[in-house]
Amino acid sequence: MSVRFVGTYTPKLDDKGRLTLPAKFRDAVAGGVVVTRGQDRSLSVYRNEEFDVLAENTMAASRNDPEARAYQRYYFASADEQRPDGQGRVTLSAGHRDYAELSKECVVIGAFDHLEIWDAQRWREYQSEHEENFSAAGSAALDALL
Repeated sequence: MSVRFVGTYTPKLDDKGRLTLPAKFRDAVAGGVVVTRGQDRSLSVYRNEEFDVLAENTMAASRNDPEARAYQRYYFASADEQRPDGQGRVTLSAGHRDYAELSKECVVIGAFDHLEIWDAQRWREYQSEHEENFSAAGSAALDALL
């Protein structure tokens, strides 16, 4: 992987459902991305290459497992291939906007191998709910290193 997606950005969703991806990642996503439902009512944005690896790993799950099949169907059915326009915008489908409950105010966070799109209020709530867990996990990881 040659791109690390890190940081927090606050683009606005326009009236046509377009969202501008962070300028520092425009070259990395120029070849196309896949937008899909993420966890916790967020959207995940993967470069095509990373999505292909994720898809291969997902498909490696047993086709005899009903839960694996259900996940595969749900995940791939929600995927939308996009090519950012010249201004770095992607158009988020109505289904994606509804799923993530996006308002005009959005947050794009780097999640290392992909980007996540959150409604700004939902992101603040998520951070508040998980701050204690984050602190505890960080302390445990530090203890393990020492």
